[in-house]
Amino acid sequence: MTPRLSIRSVGMATAVGLDAPASAAAIRARIDGFRETRFLPRGGVWIVGAEVPLPEPWRGVARLARLLEGPIGECLAGLPGRRLADVPLLLALAEADRPGRLPDLERELAQELEELADGPLHPESRLLARGRSGVAEAIRDASRLLAEGRAEAVLVAGVDGYLQGSTLSALDEAQRLLGERNSDGFVPGEAAAALLVTAPDPGAPLHVLAAGFGREPAPIGSGEPLRAEGLAAAFRQALAAAGIAMAEVGWRLGTMSGEQFWFKEHDLAVSRVLRGRHEPVELDHPADCIGETGAASLACCLALAFQAARKGWAPGDPVLVAASDEDGRCAALLLAAGAGER
Repeated sequence: MTPRLSIRSVGMATAVGLDAPASAAAIRARIDGFRETRFLPRGGVWIVGAEVPLPEPWRGVARLARLLEGPIGECLAGLPGRRLADVPLLLALAEADRPGRLPDLERELAQELEELADGPLHPESRLLARGRSGVAEAIRDASRLLAEGRAEAVLVAGVDGYLQGSTLSALDEAQRLLGERNSDGFVPGEAAAALLVTAPDPGAPLHVLAAGFGREPAPIGSGEPLRAEGLAAAFRQALAAAGIAMAEVGWRLGTMSGEQFWFKEHDLAVSRVLRGRHEPVELDHPADCIGETGAASLACCLALAFQAARKGWAPGDPVLVAASDEDGRCAALLLAAGAGER
């Protein structure tokens, strides 16, 4: 199914801002939220991370719920009188095999959210353990809910965090963290972002035109030659569904976060799809400011694109947003400001 829906409002909680306007302004200004954490790896140097400055030192599942509370509230502010229980929530979480993943995460987080909402979640709500590409799957599922009349609006969100001792120990052991001993690594972070989506509405600031999905046969760590076949397939699918050529894309956003593999994959995928004359296109990756945020990263990219469209500072239109996962799953979303039909 080709998603055709509108993004009506967004919310964010990142290391550089506790709401969408503040986070987007900081990312646009290239301000980062990197600070020394209290995690000390084997090398004896404090790990640098991107922690969200929440007002209380919540930990574990309670922290993820509190990270989500603000972004969901921002979105629901556009639906006066509506509560979380009234709107389906499609929430992307860390992949099931993430080192150090909190046990029984889906059930416990759902319970935490119900306590914060003072009631049960909407019966169409789902939690997806899909990692970075999870929000793209949620967008596709939201399109079905809206097209079938099972909801008038849907909350699509992502929340994730790498700032846990067991996760950081595993990543440090695998030499994947950026530090004095490793320049080919990422800054671990945490974040939450939410989008309120509806059926196509010409008055909305940003519209999802199409989605594409693929599978990379040579994922990170496989040792196989990377050809970016999975991401290229996702690009082709999204572009074909929207009737747009890669050369017409005006801005690109991605979930890449410091490791060279992800940048190489993105560049190879673009080169496999791009044809004809084209102008240089800006590529942005919010992880430069908010760190690696896993399942929240694609939602943060979309919230950033929304703020850029609403405020009029987007470097181009339409926008192509890409996400890739550790296991090779790839996704692409094509968005446009103004009228959603092309």
